[in-house]
Amino acid sequence: MTPRMGADSAVKARPSLAARIAARTGGGAMRVLLVLVGLFWLMPTVGLLLSSLRSPADITASGWWEVFTAPAQLTTENYTRLLENDTITDSLVSTVLITVPATVLVVVIGSLAGYAFAWMEFPGRDWWFLVVVGLLVVPVQVALVPVSKLFGEIGIFETTAGVVLFHVAFGLPFAIFLLRNFFAEIPRELLEAARLDGAGEIRLFTRVVMPLGAPAIASLGIFQFLWVWNDMLVALIFADSDSPPITVALQQQVRQFGNNIDVLAPGAFVSMVIPLAVFFAFQRQFVSGVMAGAVK
Repeated sequence: MTPRMGADSAVKARPSLAARIAARTGGGAMRVLLVLVGLFWLMPTVGLLLSSLRSPADITASGWWEVFTAPAQLTTENYTRLLENDTITDSLVSTVLITVPATVLVVVIGSLAGYAFAWMEFPGRDWWFLVVVGLLVVPVQVALVPVSKLFGEIGIFETTAGVVLFHVAFGLPFAIFLLRNFFAEIPRELLEAARLDGAGEIRLFTRVVMPLGAPAIASLGIFQFLWVWNDMLVALIFADSDSPPITVALQQQVRQFGNNIDVLAPGAFVSMVIPLAVFFAFQRQFVSGVMAGAVK
C-alpha cells in the first residue's frame, strides 16, 4: 500500500465533525442542556405562580422575579379573594361538568368503535372508516354556524349538554382513528385463543383488548381532557353565558376589570395547574402509549 493510499484511508477513517460533536454532547452535557431547556420552558408557569402570590401593588411596581430578593411579598390573599369570586368558582365547576363527560364519552365510544373497525366484520367497514378519516380534516370553524342553528332548534344552545355534544362529535374521529390503529396491532392469535375459550365480543373487549390498549386509551384521555379544558372558541359560542367555563370567565374578567390582577393571576394558574396535574398523574401511561405507537 502506497503512502498516499494510507493517508486517504486515515482521512476516511477519521469521524466527521458532526459525528464528533454528537459524541461529545452525549451523556452529562446533553442532560444538562435538557434540564436548562426544561427550566426555560417552565419559566412562564413559575412566573404566573409567583405573580399569583403577590399583591396587586407589588405586581404593578416590579416583576415577579423580585420575590427572590424580597420573599415577604408572597401571600395567599389573592387565592382567598379568588374563592370569594363567584364568577371564577362557578366557572371552574362548569368547566369540570363539560370536560369530564366530554372526555369519558369520547374514550368509551372511541374504544368501542375502534375495536369494531379493527376486529369485527360488518358491511362497508372500510368505507365507513374512510369517512371517519375524512372527518379529521373538517375544521371546527366550518360547523359553528350550522351546529348553532341545529342546537337552537332542538333547545340545547347555550347549555352544558350542547358544549359536551360538540366536543364529543369533533373528538370522536381522532379517537376512532387512533384506537383502531392501535387495536389492529394486537396479535390475532391472542384474540382467537380467547374465542376458543368461549369469550364473546363483550368479554373479549373488556378482558383482552382494553387491558392491552390501556396506554393508548390513557393517551387519548389526556389529549381530550386538555383540548376540552383549554378550549375557548366552542365555549364562547355554545356555553351558557351565565355560567361560562374558566377560559371564557377569565376573558370576561380581562374585558370588564382590566386591573383585576389579584383575581386573574390565581385564576389563570388554577386553570393551568389542573390539566398539568392530570397529565402528570397519567404520565407513565401516556409515555407507554406514545412509545408503543412509535414501535408499531
